Amino acid sequence: MATLKEVKLKIVGVKKTRQITSAMKMVATSRLRGAQLAMEAFRPYAAKYAEVLGSLAQKAGENASPLLVPREEVKKIHIVLCTSDRGLCGGFNINLIDKAAAFIEEKKQAGDVDISITHFGKKGRDWAKKEEMNIIDQYLGVVGSRFGFNVASTAGQKMINQFLAGEYDEVYIIYSRFVSMSKQIPTLQQILPIPPIEAVEEVEGAPYMAEHICEPSPDALLGEMLPRNIFIQIYSGLLETSTSEHAARMSAMDNATKACKDMINDLQRLFNKTRQAAITADLMDIVGGAEALKG
Repeated sequence: MATLKEVKLKIVGVKKTRQITSAMKMVATSRLRGAQLAMEAFRPYAAKYAEVLGSLAQKAGENASPLLVPREEVKKIHIVLCTSDRGLCGGFNINLIDKAAAFIEEKKQAGDVDISITHFGKKGRDWAKKEEMNIIDQYLGVVGSRFGFNVASTAGQKMINQFLAGEYDEVYIIYSRFVSMSKQIPTLQQILPIPPIEAVEEVEGAPYMAEHICEPSPDALLGEMLPRNIFIQIYSGLLETSTSEHAARMSAMDNATKACKDMINDLQRLFNKTRQAAITADLMDIVGGAEALKG
């Protein structure tokens, strides 16, 4: 059985750990509010942009942009993997990495393909280095912090140039879609070539949707809007991942704080039992000594 001093030191250590996890939960909660507001503010813009793009796609020709044309043979696949820079957020990063690993394995089984990766976040980068994968770019210190649209546009423009140059046949993004505080879903989405864009269908009883008047031509507008659509998808994925990271960390730290509380209760009971056993042993020694003196 552990001594009183050992149990007491364990209790002090667990109490300090509880203070740390509680403070980290408060920090994650504070950051979550800002990230969630930015994400929710951007969602209507992304939805409206997709609506306008779908309307233009109906009017433009099939070959309005090379970004819409799929390759006959897919041999080079590029993946944009969004993870966090820090840990202590439960299975958040593991789920994203598992999603990427399963997708890569699926593509390799389908045929001989060359996989390359762009990373947002240290955790995904470290995994790719361990697996000796082809890392093209890495953007650290983005997910989980404040960042601007220029981050997505810079990375997106580079991918567009490489796609048009034939270095990539397909480009995918893997990010964590925020559903609720307790649910974040790893999501795989193709961004190049841009999948067929469908216009919003008219539903009976729905509000009237005005037809978009295009000037200059739909083809010219589509050529300008399609690259920005890629930037929007990357930026939206980063916002969703950032919000999901803070939510996952808040939940993980809340569970850790509760676990510390349970450990403290268990250690306190052990401390009481150990102290009682020590007192009983001392009493037995005293009684035994007294009886020996009498004899």
